[in-house]
Amino acid sequence: MIERIDHISLAVKDIEKAKNFFCDILGLVPCAWSVLEDLKYLGQVFSAGDLTRIEMITPTGEGSFLDKFLAERDGVHHLCFQTLDIIQAKEYLDRKGIPTFGYEDTSERWRELFIHPRDAFGVLIQIAEFRPEDFLVEPLRFPEGVKWELGPSPEGVTLTTAHPGGGKSRLELTRDEARRLGEELLKASD
Repeated sequence: MIERIDHISLAVKDIEKAKNFFCDILGLVPCAWSVLEDLKYLGQVFSAGDLTRIEMITPTGEGSFLDKFLAERDGVHHLCFQTLDIIQAKEYLDRKGIPTFGYEDTSERWRELFIHPRDAFGVLIQIAEFRPEDFLVEPLRFPEGVKWELGPSPEGVTLTTAHPGGGKSRLELTRDEARRLGEELLKASD
């Protein structure tokens, strides 16, 4: 049902101050962002080097769903898990007696549901079905149809592969390791 943790969402009052800390100081890379007028919030995803993502959400005006949360504190708002099939995930949770809310299956880009903190040990859980590469900036993703690239490194070769969560994963190989990998790939393909 669950593929991986996609992101941790932080609710913040001052998104510029938060961006400064996470990007300028910690080195995260800004990625996709969106404004949801009906819920009165802006959300932006930031990626770390290993494709771990943090989403920052902030109100865009009075009456945001974040008002009550931010009245008490800035901080972790929810944890998002990726699933490959939101309908199967919902059916599974229903069979297990886990109540869900906010089920949204109307968009091709993003489908979601939530588990309330009272049913998940104090954590708001979001489960979402989506294409991760749709939410990454260009340098963090491969062109369509490309799954790897090779490049020289001081000790041998850098193998960069497409990560299942979207984006790129890098592996440094010595010349001997690269040679063995090539031999094993040829052997496996026979």
